[in-house]
Amino acid sequence: MSFKVLKPFGPSVVKAKLPEEIITKMNIYIDEVISNSQKSKDLDYGDKLAGNVKQEIILEKEFMQKIKWIEYLASLTQKWINFETKKNISEFKLLSSWVVRQFKNEYNPTHFHDGHISGVGYLKVPSDFGNYSQKNKTFNRNGRLELIHGSRMFLCNANHIIKPEVGDFYLFPNYLLHSVWPFTDSNEERRSVSFNAVINKEIANVYGS
Repeated sequence: MSFKVLKPFGPSVVKAKLPEEIITKMNIYIDEVISNSQKSKDLDYGDKLAGNVKQEIILEKEFMQKIKWIEYLASLTQKWINFETKKNISEFKLLSSWVVRQFKNEYNPTHFHDGHISGVGYLKVPSDFGNYSQKNKTFNRNGRLELIHGSRMFLCNANHIIKPEVGDFYLFPNYLLHSVWPFTDSNEERRSVSFNAVINKEIANVYGS
């Protein structure tokens, strides 16, 4: 399991790769949920989340166990925590994991998550996120994930922009503010999977809170 630790500003962020088998099985599962109107309604998670998107689907426990999703998350989290703190976690409790289906002109506003550890991975992305209305812009944030921390100052960035790629998986502390920009000129789906988890309190709560 390869991973890379990014430190664009304060908090540590992990970049890893989702196993192809998990990507395939998650996409098949979500497509099956979408095709079943009752199941799609039963697993709707939109009222618990911040997104202004087409659909947010909670993953069923049985499905997560079947594809060993929790084991994968726990293993990756352990590797990250040990790299940063030289400590081994003995507790990993998944609070929730869900899939976000985002389409043209939809977005996720700036928010943070519950628990101690959160993350997002990409299952599908549009072939083109489109361009800004002003063609002379030197940057393009359409469809990007934006991580936000602190204030922009001399020699200090306050944000980090990530262009989604299928298979890319990012882990970060739950308190890290982030948002997802809308995209244009494409009717394709931007599909991602996220999670929240807690670990040992004595490791995560370094100030005893």
